[in-house]
Amino acid sequence: MRLESRKLKVAFATLGCRMNQFETSALEDQFSLKGYDITDFESVADIYIVNTCSVTNDADRTSRKTLRQAKRRNPNAIVVATGCYAQVSPQELAKIPEIDLVIGNSHKTAVLEIVENYINEKFENKVFIDNIFRENDFKTFFISTFYEGSRPILKVQEGCNSFCSFCIIPFARGKVRSAKIQDIVNQVKFLVDKGYKEIVLTGTQLSQFGYDHKEGYLLDLLKQLVNVEGLYRIRLSSMGINELDDYLIDFLTTQEKIAPHFHLSIQSADDRVLKDMKRNYSVKQYVEKVEKILKNRPDTAIGTDIITGFPTEDETAFKNTVKNVEEIPFAYIHVFTYSMRDNTSAVKFGDRVPPQVKKERTKILREIGERKSIEFRKKFLGKDMEFLIITEKEDYKIGLTGNYIHAKIETDQPLNSIVKAKLTKVGYEREDNLATIGDSYADIN
Repeated sequence: MRLESRKLKVAFATLGCRMNQFETSALEDQFSLKGYDITDFESVADIYIVNTCSVTNDADRTSRKTLRQAKRRNPNAIVVATGCYAQVSPQELAKIPEIDLVIGNSHKTAVLEIVENYINEKFENKVFIDNIFRENDFKTFFISTFYEGSRPILKVQEGCNSFCSFCIIPFARGKVRSAKIQDIVNQVKFLVDKGYKEIVLTGTQLSQFGYDHKEGYLLDLLKQLVNVEGLYRIRLSSMGINELDDYLIDFLTTQEKIAPHFHLSIQSADDRVLKDMKRNYSVKQYVEKVEKILKNRPDTAIGTDIITGFPTEDETAFKNTVKNVEEIPFAYIHVFTYSMRDNTSAVKFGDRVPPQVKKERTKILREIGERKSIEFRKKFLGKDMEFLIITEKEDYKIGLTGNYIHAKIETDQPLNSIVKAKLTKVGYEREDNLATIGDSYADIN
């Protein structure tokens, strides 16, 4: 397929997780440096690249819908499916007539080359995919940096070795591959020299960092990063409690530079369901980790993920989950509805929980999560806190505390500044929170 020699327009759509956001950002940079015009996905473009998600059946449907919409927007455009759905179900996508190229995660760094070869009619292949488990090195765009407001987020690890029974991610991302510690340190120093205060470290399973090389693990990386001069705060993305030993917990909770905010997915709060999920811990073990963290640093925000409607989650199991979730001091909860995924071992259980029951359980846990989030933030009303200004609106700024409280602040301080203010109002949406510099009052929605 030869396109005109004019400057081509390319549009990107990103579905799913922050990992995809990193990689889309890197792809945009590659196409831009090669002379392509980056345009909005809603615009008419010559090339549409959709970075797909496959974590649930709904994610698959959304990916297919987005790809078809692109071709309808411009029937002559090249439509490319990449990402996790492309990796785990390439032939399914290849059968969709609106899709011209299917490029798995195994080939994501070669998307530009493949697209240009397709434009120049150098091949007739439609699908580009290799066995993701043969990937041994961390090479997905080197250390990807994605900016969320004024916060650089570094992807330093890829893949997961856990193989939970419900999860498709290892089949989409492969086994653990980690960046070299010195490369990460150098990147952090570079960002700090540019004036950034907070760095967020993330990966498919951050707590498994270093499982693939002999340089050291997450603890070894953090010991070097806390010594970077000028770095104000390090925030960590989602971790598994199986990798949180006492040495790591003690370090995380005693270093001022490490944000007191840890996202620790529990997935279920019933022991039998946890066993069927192959999570390899009990509710008691999970609680013990949380209690140790909070004992060392009481202001810490503990966030979590929970799946409702897992096939073996009967009414008793769900009641156990509700009871235990009520007792665990979560700062926030992300609730997901179970979706059966091919290739995962949970398929053997079937899909036993009726859709309406799943929906009702999800609603119940989300309501609990909203209430617990309010309760967590109320504890800090009227207290002086340090906020990093991360976003600028027309008449106010958004500040972020170490323990993940967002608040509106009226201040003349620029982005990336640190201001001291009192939390004066708490709302259901995070930007309903208000912090005031100077004398303040308490007001709770």
